[in-house]
Amino acid sequence: ECPLCLLPQPPEAFPSLASCSHRSCRACLQQYLCLAVSESRVPVPCPHCPAALQPSDVHRLLPEPALRDKYEEFLLRRLLAADPGTRWCPAPDCSPSQARFLSTLSCLGLGVPREGCGTEFCYHCRQPWHPDGPCAPTPSLATPTAQLAQPEELAHGEALAQAEAEDIKVCPRCSAFIMKINDGSCNRMNCTVCGCLFCWLCLQEISDVHFLSPSGCTFWGKRPWSRTRRILWQLGMVLGAPMVISLAAGVAVPVITIGIPIYMGRKVLAGGPGSRRSSLSGCQQCLSVTSSVLLSLFVSPIITALTVGVGVPLVLTYVYGTVMLSLCR
Repeated sequence: ECPLCLLPQPPEAFPSLASCSHRSCRACLQQYLCLAVSESRVPVPCPHCPAALQPSDVHRLLPEPALRDKYEEFLLRRLLAADPGTRWCPAPDCSPSQARFLSTLSCLGLGVPREGCGTEFCYHCRQPWHPDGPCAPTPSLATPTAQLAQPEELAHGEALAQAEAEDIKVCPRCSAFIMKINDGSCNRMNCTVCGCLFCWLCLQEISDVHFLSPSGCTFWGKRPWSRTRRILWQLGMVLGAPMVISLAAGVAVPVITIGIPIYMGRKVLAGGPGSRRSSLSGCQQCLSVTSSVLLSLFVSPIITALTVGVGVPLVLTYVYGTVMLSLCR
């Protein structure tokens, strides 16, 4: 049975993959690959695990030559984008197929014209080729031409440029350009070119606990916290941790100890989908509810002890270890 379409298939309908041992029927794999390539999700992962499918398997399974060519182009673009020595032609009418191979051959400062395009640009600053002078800064809104504009237009242009600068950033590992709407949504970014996991606010490679650290970066938000706000938050955590932990433990202990037996008793009394409670006599129902409540009364103190015994030391270690060390720094 194919795990994707859930239809029984003969053994020869399940092609083997070089990347992993997972099997799916040929029709499902072909449909999956067509969708992934058309959406430029290259390299294509296995539909069951993160392992990337080998190009030989993709070529063998893709039904159309046009999709195979598109897969090769996307794969090449991903590899070149991950290469810090690669430069793309800045001409607006230069197609990607013509702008592929301008790489480290021009790193000595030579302006190399693209075949079929004719555009010459500097390897370092990506501006028009300037053999007789150093690289000039990128033109900005502060140029004399911009100064001739009206103050309202200039302010609008500066605001627009600042918004674009906040919406487009580079991956800290491969320097690929990444766009994100700066609306305060999730700041945990994953580069599709090199797979780097980084924070949108500080542009640093991160782990899963980055947003728990007192660095000022928040999981949601448009910008990191200021130094004053971060210090006040850390001081509040250090001074208020004992009271907050005591209050939380004082509320959690009775809620868990009493709430679990009440929940289990109501659950057994109400019955679930497909239950046979209606076929039980009143004595049997009473016995079932009583046994579940007694069992919960025995288990709930253990759950309470584990919750408090593990949660409180972890919170204290975080507050008086990580937060205190950051505050001292």
